[in-house]
Amino acid sequence: MSSALDWNREGRIWPHREASSFVPSGGATWHVQRMGPSGAPQVLLLHGTGASVHSWRDVMPLLAADHDCIAIDLPRHAFTSGHSVEHTALPRMAEKVAGLIADLGLDPAIVVGHSAGTALAIQLALDHGYSGPIVGLNSALRPFPGPAAQVFPALAKALFVNPLVPRIFSATTRLPGEAKRFLNRSTGSRIDETGLACYSALLRNPRHAKGALAMMANWDLPRLKARLGEVANPVLLVHSDKDTAIPLDWTREASSWLPDAKLEVMQGLGHLAHEEDPERAAELIRDFARIRQEQTQ
Repeated sequence: MSSALDWNREGRIWPHREASSFVPSGGATWHVQRMGPSGAPQVLLLHGTGASVHSWRDVMPLLAADHDCIAIDLPRHAFTSGHSVEHTALPRMAEKVAGLIADLGLDPAIVVGHSAGTALAIQLALDHGYSGPIVGLNSALRPFPGPAAQVFPALAKALFVNPLVPRIFSATTRLPGEAKRFLNRSTGSRIDETGLACYSALLRNPRHAKGALAMMANWDLPRLKARLGEVANPVLLVHSDKDTAIPLDWTREASSWLPDAKLEVMQGLGHLAHEEDPERAAELIRDFARIRQEQTQ
């Protein structure tokens, strides 16, 4: 069995380490980062598949000027431990996140998700009563077209059950510069050295890689798509035009399935746009939260 990431080894390089805590909830232990004034409106930050709280490293301090920001490592990702494979399915993951929210006594004023984190935010709205605004950054909402909708999850499952795959993948990313090349190819983004160091640590760990594969294998976007018309929450979808992971047209189409959605395009950036231009991402999040708050007063 491959070893988990060690907070006192790999975790030594994690941004905002002083803001981290480890919270027991639902039979698991969650890695949570929190910063910002107590009593301020709360922002819940949900990263995408294969990432961790480090993806919010520059957005979070900007929002924390006037928000209480909470970022979590999702089940079987990074430094969160104790979840079963079944908890990587979208409804079960939402259930576990909702349990953590309750155990922490949170009442988010806005939920922000990146990539698959947007789908998770919407599932929280559909199944667990979250009624506030949602911001989706380079969102993974649209199922793969045609036969790929069935083939991709099946392939992910096949890769997941092969114990060699996460090890082989992790071994290849140990090659000098390979993590950077992998991110450039797969996301179209160019990020800073701090982010690259964290992604390199994640990609090198077979257990984290297996968690990301499990999440992909169990992510049922066709079922979510069938329910998007039920979403009453105001949604801002922010997408970048150079995203090589999820085409802008896919998010443009997905926005039409939501009853109350707005699309904002960030120019010249890739899938990790919020890591490339955190100031712009934070500005869009803060403005959307403010406008929605004013509309409800």
